[in-house]
Amino acid sequence: MMKNDLPLTPKFPKLLHGGDYNPDQWLKYPDILEKDIQLMKQANINCVSMGIFSWINLEPEEGVYTFDWLTKIIDNLYANGIYTVLATPSGARPAWMAQKYPEVMRVNQDGVRLKFGGRHNHCYSSPIYREKVRQIDTRLAKQYAGHPGVILWHISNEFSGECYCPLCQEAFREWLKKKYGTLENLNDTWWTNFWSHRYTDWEQIQPPQPTGEQDIHGLSLDWKRFATDRTLDFFKMEKEAVHSANPEIPVTTNLMEFGEGLNYFKFKNDLDVVSWDSYPLWHNSLQSDARTAADTALTHDLMRSLLHRPFLLMESTPSTTNWLDISKLKRPGMHMLSSMQAVALGSNSVQYFQWRKGRGCSEKFHGAVVDHYGGSDTRVFRDVAQVGDRLKKLDENTDLYSTCVSPECALIFDWENRWAVEDARGPRNRGIKYNETVLSFHRSFWDLGIPVDIADMECDFSRYKLVVAPMLYLYRADIQKKLADFVRNGGTLVGTYWSGIVDENDLCFLGGTPGGLMDVFGIRSEEIDALCDGEHNRLMMCGNVPEGMKKEYSISDLCDLIHCSSAKPLAEYGDDFYKGRPALTVNSYGKGRAYYLAARTEDPFNRDLIAALAKQAGVQKSLDTCLPDGVTASRRSGKHDYIFVENFNSVPVKVQLPGTFRDAESGESLSAELTLEGYGVRILTEA
Repeated sequence: MMKNDLPLTPKFPKLLHGGDYNPDQWLKYPDILEKDIQLMKQANINCVSMGIFSWINLEPEEGVYTFDWLTKIIDNLYANGIYTVLATPSGARPAWMAQKYPEVMRVNQDGVRLKFGGRHNHCYSSPIYREKVRQIDTRLAKQYAGHPGVILWHISNEFSGECYCPLCQEAFREWLKKKYGTLENLNDTWWTNFWSHRYTDWEQIQPPQPTGEQDIHGLSLDWKRFATDRTLDFFKMEKEAVHSANPEIPVTTNLMEFGEGLNYFKFKNDLDVVSWDSYPLWHNSLQSDARTAADTALTHDLMRSLLHRPFLLMESTPSTTNWLDISKLKRPGMHMLSSMQAVALGSNSVQYFQWRKGRGCSEKFHGAVVDHYGGSDTRVFRDVAQVGDRLKKLDENTDLYSTCVSPECALIFDWENRWAVEDARGPRNRGIKYNETVLSFHRSFWDLGIPVDIADMECDFSRYKLVVAPMLYLYRADIQKKLADFVRNGGTLVGTYWSGIVDENDLCFLGGTPGGLMDVFGIRSEEIDALCDGEHNRLMMCGNVPEGMKKEYSISDLCDLIHCSSAKPLAEYGDDFYKGRPALTVNSYGKGRAYYLAARTEDPFNRDLIAALAKQAGVQKSLDTCLPDGVTASRRSGKHDYIFVENFNSVPVKVQLPGTFRDAESGESLSAELTLEGYGVRILTEA
């Protein structure tokens, strides 16, 4: 892995501005290729991603390689000050390969082998596919690893999906043999005496499928773990191939939000640079732009947290998408604001899909910097050029590139916990809402302008003052000891209902829950009540109410009925037969405190609780002031600190400043009050 103190792109350590470039679609239009260079310079583009889906033009026949066109374009770009992120083409294979080697195509969950078409539908276990990928990757590395214009390897594209072919099923059984050793161990761990589903031969084991086994939760959980391991193994094979010529060029692969199928934390030890593709739906009727921004910020925070260093925004749209139900245009100012949001939270790039709209097929109406008109006198092109100009000036006048976000708080989101809690039967099969609960707590940090890392159960929590662990249904990776040590050493922990129910194999704890942390929280959960949609209870504060909290809050969905041992109640239920029983507790443990929230609360309560506990724990805000609704602040720290103040309202707002600051771009001195235009963002430094 690259050292964390090295630049993301050592050959060109700058803030990157560019996008996906597909010149192979335009090889018969040399005038357009020539014009692209001129337009890129006008838009302040300094980097493009190429080759992502170029396999057919790189290897039109098996073993026949045609790289001349790519070499010419990379050379021409570099001569004009534009660098290349070069991709391996394994995201979509050519038709000749599927025709000659049908085994490279995936088998779906119903057991049907897919035909040629689409993308991301190849088998990661296929020896033929792996060999063909290794061959072309190695040739690309030998050809371009020494090129001064190639600054980063882009491995494949948006890894996703599972294959149920015989090769993958056999690989799964080998994976299980390595993990469990014996069938007896596997059967005991999966609790297969249930419904007489005990296995007596390894060959009897098949992945969970609609036409087969779907009721052994240990099987389902292990299959998802295997799918991540199989994908990661394929990624590592590609990384090894491109590093065979020059291991100094870092590698990345573009991740996708909180995609359900892959545990991205498993990739962190093998990624040199984290990058992701961001496509929020701004200006939608379902929620405000501020809520959309907060939801997007959760993924930015995740990507930065994987390596605790800056990341790259690999794809975003400069205008619209073509695959959402409704494709809204970005309102004036939103492109700059959403781009700066990524930078504020740790991105060292703003890159787009795509540079130029294609003429045909399914992405011909996806947003692009250059549309079918082909000129620079469009609103979108001007917006993009302004972002590029701003990034260029920030590079020239600040050391922003070498800074990062350094939170004192962590929010736990764990993929394996997500898989298990969503697979469980009960207590709310109409929606357990794990993701929604994590989002709600994250919004609290966003609204308050408090930086937060996203962690899984394998992370180290010693760097934090406050850790929020919502709905940790499954305990794994020795999380009980980690959280106990964290609180014992002075940390503040927030846990919730439906936590510590099962172990890492999805077997229920015996002897009480939350398993292994009852002494830390000072409580024991007895049973949990599921509320119907639209049904509410009340959380009534009592006793020593934390500063700033109201007397009453609404609760819904799940109500945990708990007994206090050493914990002290801070709130109680207001209704139903459990009226008066504890709904929020605090327990002193060692030098720290553990809070247990027994019911699902809504945004107002979560925000008030986080505000009170962060203040109590000595957590610093990015800007020590009360932020207006729809406004947030983010701080990147290094030799100098930069505070991004962002307004996700369409109208101007005023922000009270807690001291004297300087505008990092204009040099203007600011004190008392800062005015932000609608969809405006200012970057401050402390005077």
